[in-house]
Order: sequence, then C-alpha cells, then structure tokens
Amino acid sequence: MRMIFRYLKPFAPRMSLGLTIKFIGSVMDLLLPWILSYMIDEVAPTGDMGLVAVWGGAMIGAAVMAWLTNILANRMAAWVAQHTTEKIRHDLFEKISNLSCGQVDSYSIPSLEARLTTDTYNVHQMLGMMQRIGIRAPILLVGGILITLTLDPVLTLVLVCTLPFIGVLVYSVSKKGVPMYTELQQSVDGMVRTVREAISGIRVIKALSKADYEKERFAEVNEGVSEKETRAGTTMALTNPLMNLFLNLGLTAVIIVGAFRVNAGLTQPGKIIAFLSYFTIILNAMMAMTRIFVSFSRSSASGDRIAQVLSAPIDLAVEPAQKEDSPYHVEFEDVTFSYNKSEDNVEGISFRLKRGETLGIIGATGCGKSTLINLLMRLYDTDGGRIAIGGRPIRSIPDEELHRMFGVVFQNDALFADTIRENIDFGRGLSDDEIEKAARCAQAMEFISGLPQGFGHMLTSKGTNLSGGQKQRVLVARALAGTPEILVLDDSSSALDYKTDAALRKGLREEYSGVTTVIIAQRVSSILHADHILVLDEGRELGYGTHEELLESCEVYREIATSQMGEGRKD
Repeated sequence: MRMIFRYLKPFAPRMSLGLTIKFIGSVMDLLLPWILSYMIDEVAPTGDMGLVAVWGGAMIGAAVMAWLTNILANRMAAWVAQHTTEKIRHDLFEKISNLSCGQVDSYSIPSLEARLTTDTYNVHQMLGMMQRIGIRAPILLVGGILITLTLDPVLTLVLVCTLPFIGVLVYSVSKKGVPMYTELQQSVDGMVRTVREAISGIRVIKALSKADYEKERFAEVNEGVSEKETRAGTTMALTNPLMNLFLNLGLTAVIIVGAFRVNAGLTQPGKIIAFLSYFTIILNAMMAMTRIFVSFSRSSASGDRIAQVLSAPIDLAVEPAQKEDSPYHVEFEDVTFSYNKSEDNVEGISFRLKRGETLGIIGATGCGKSTLINLLMRLYDTDGGRIAIGGRPIRSIPDEELHRMFGVVFQNDALFADTIRENIDFGRGLSDDEIEKAARCAQAMEFISGLPQGFGHMLTSKGTNLSGGQKQRVLVARALAGTPEILVLDDSSSALDYKTDAALRKGLREEYSGVTTVIIAQRVSSILHADHILVLDEGRELGYGTHEELLESCEVYREIATSQMGEGRKD
C-alpha cells in the first residue's frame, strides 16, 4: 500500500481540502441529534415558539450544510481517485511495456492484463471509498461516542463495552480474508488466460467443432473463481451480522438501563432520544467501516500485485563495454541460451555477417531459429557466448538505440485496427515516399492500389480482412519503411506464392542492398541466394555455408533441398 500513498502525494492539497469539507459536514451531522435533545429538554418546556423556530432553523441549516459539504467532498474524492488510478494505470502499462520477455513470461500475459484492469479497478474503488467514507465514518463514530459521554456517561459506557468484541472480530476476519483475495486474483488470472486462448483460437475451435469442449473448460475455470470469491465474500460477510449482533445487544442494554435511569430521575427523555439517534449514527458508521474494511482487504491484495510489477528490477541493464574494431556487422560467438535454465534451447552457435550480407536460417520446427532472433534483438540475454553489432556487444547498447537498428517481421506478428498507412508507419512519422517505397519492395502495392481507399483502407484487428499473403506483405513493408540497418524476416514469406517470394527477394537485393538481412524460412527457395545459410537441429548447428557448399557437406540440408526443389535445381 506504500505504493498507493506515493501516487496520492501530488494530490495531497486537494485531498486535504476535501477532507476538511468532509469533516465540516460530519460535524453538522453530529449536531442534529444534540440540537433535537436540547429543544426537547430545554426549549419546548418554555413554550417560547420563537425560540423553537430559531433552534428549528438551526437544525435545517445544519442539515443543508451537511448535505452540501458531503456532495462537494464526494465529488473531490471521486476526482482524486480517478486521476490517481489513471496515473497508476499509465505507469503500470509503461512498466509492462519495458519488461523483458523473460519477466513477461514469469508473470504471464493474462496476469499482467488482470493487474492492469481488475486490480487497478479495485484500487480505484478503495481510494474513492476511503475519502468518502473512510474519514466520515471515524468522525461520526468517535464524535458520536464523545457527545454521548456529555449526555450520559453511564449509557455511553454500556455502548463502549461492545467495541472490544468488534475489534477482535475485525482482526480475525482480516487475517483470513486478505490471503483469500490474493488467491481470488490469481484465479482471475487463470480465467483471463482461458478467455484469451479461446478468443485467439476461435477459428480453430469452430473448425474442429470444439465449442462445447471450450465451454466446459471455461465453466470449470469460472466455477473455480466463483468458489474462491464466494469463500472470500462469505468470510468477509461475517463482519456485518456479528457486528450488528454486538451493537444491537449494546442498544438493548442502553434502552433497559436508560429506562431505569429516566424512571429514577437521573436523566431526561430528550437525552435518551438523542442517545438513540447517536447510536444509529454510530451503528451506521460501524457498518461503513466494515465496507471500508472489505474494500481495503481486496484492494490490498490488488495493490501488492501492482507493486510487484512496478518495483520489478531492470532485467536487461546496459553494461559498459569497449567498442572493438571489427569488419563484421553482426557477430555470434559460441552463443548458448535456455528459456527454463535447465535444458539449452540453442548451444554453441557462431557466425559472422558483413554489412549488407544475407543470412538464411533453416531447420525443423522448434530447432531454435526464432530464439536466435530474440537473442540478436536482446529480448533475452544469452547464458553464454557473445553477440555484437558493429563491434559493440549488444549488452552495451541502450534498448531504444538497439531496436531502432532493426526492421523485423516476427513469426506471429500483428496488424492493428487502423489504416494500412498507419500500420506501415507505426507512429514513426514516415513520409509518403518512404511508405510507398517499402510497400513497392514488399510487393504490396499491387493489392493496395486496387483497394478503393488505397493506403487509407481500414484494417480490422489482426488484419482479418486481408489474406495471409497480403498481411505478410504489409508486415514486410512495415519492417522496411524505417530503413533499418538489420532486416529480420522470421518465416515472413510462408503465405506467398513462389513468384511473389522471388520478386520480394529481388526487390530487397536492389532497393536495400546495404541492409544486413536475416531470413528464417521453411523453403529453400527463400534463402537460396543468401550469402550464408545456417542449418539448425535441436538448437545446434548442423551446417553453415552457401547453398552449393551445404549441398555437398550437409546431409539434412541436401534432403530438404531435394524434397522441395530436386537436387541441384535453383529457381
């Protein structure tokens, strides 16, 4: 919760003003029963209607003042809660954007989504409630007890005797409730994960007629969330009936003792009426504090989850290193890496590329091709070995500078619900000439020019209103548009026909000849003319050289080339 207080600090002046206004309104509420008691016991017996009107007007004035101040204070509280949560959500999104891929894997994307939505909502609810009720309820509770002490100390002591029982109740329930809400939020993470998987794979689910299976899977997860929420809610709900029991037992005792004291002439009827009004105020204040307590328990668990992400250390820190004179643009030296740190995903990989050269990487699915790209862009750090760009170890290059060097099309890349132009530009402020040049080289102009609005054509989320080949060409255009130093194409031509694929490779050679290119492909024809070809199998190098050299030296590559093209054949 310390994290939340840090975000509230800039709003301290406005909160102080709001709490002052709330304090004034609460005092006005407390004055009403006292004025009523005074009128019954002191003013009414005089028969002076003018005095009755004066004190009656005072009651009306106090009621109106309480009403106005509470409205104003509540509006100010809502403003503070809204802007505080907005700032928390903004910083949380920024932090998530800067997490390393390893950290994202450890939290999981569904968990991060839940922290950004459900958890921030819980914090927002708590901040608003603490300002609206968290100040008012204690003032009414303490103020009510103090005023009743001035009216009749004996009756007040009868009521106060119930407070220790309430304190024990609140402590016991909170000790059990907070961990339950933490478990609940973890269950929500699992439900979000299930929903994401079902939505992402909705076409496959429908194609395989697995809708009923997915419904059952979601029902099971949803039932688990419901059970945890019910258990946590039931535990926290114990406070209301038990608190009502203790307070109403106290009220019963007050009425009985009060009746004997009035009969004995030790107190007045007006004080008893005022005392009952104050008791109602105290009861409502206790109920409000119970709601605050439940909200605080839930938001405390959420706040801790948010703080875990916000306080996450920088995983891929920039390390100082000397730049070396090197004739190579990209260098891998004995690189080893493991995702789970138990079994290597790539091991002992070495290659060197001069500026403008092309490297083709080929191998079976899961052999570590995309992992090499992740390491080259420093989305993960190597466990062993060295990677350098232009003689600089990538660990010494700041992330922003490093990533500006790349134009990349990932294996499962995404298009956004925006125009084709904006999807290619991607917020970089590129000129129309740069965008058209990239689209032309990517062989995308053919279909873009045929659209009624051209580059202004609106895409749906994930580009579902384009064919697979059209999406890949737009993605390649996006990678090329920034004129990168290093172009990475991770299986980005799998949906292209051979003619378009060949035209794309020709365009790259002619228009972007000075760009170092890394192509991951399943087809030999896509990397046939690469300066170097790396053959991988289970994360290890099986062969490295040109197409002709590998046909002679690497049996696996020869088998792939023969099965796809016929031995010795070139396109």
